[in-house]
Amino acid sequence: MMFSKQISDEGILRELGGRLTGARLERNLTQAALAEAAGVSKRTVERLESGEVATQLSGFVRVCRALGLLERFDTLLPEAMPSPMEQLKSQGRQRRRASRKRAGTETSKKWTWGEPS
Repeated sequence: MMFSKQISDEGILRELGGRLTGARLERNLTQAALAEAAGVSKRTVERLESGEVATQLSGFVRVCRALGLLERFDTLLPEAMPSPMEQLKSQGRQRRRASRKRAGTETSKKWTWGEPS
């Protein structure tokens, strides 16, 4: 299944859980053995594989680390790279914060007499 905007959060969690189950079985690991290798409880592995939402992201990362799947996170969230124009503008300086919207960019209706303020 491909992930898309139309899939519910629960559907995505179930699909991720199924993929974790497949990765674990490919490596011929029991849930208990994976839990021990990841440093989490067996119940955490059960919850992750079933797609229950009561798990923590840190448990997911630990299980993925134990399965050797951390390298695939780069394809999930690739590092943000500035465009060539942004690189030229910054001249090697790294961006440290987000900018706010400028006051002049908003389109506002001009006030006239007789309208509420």
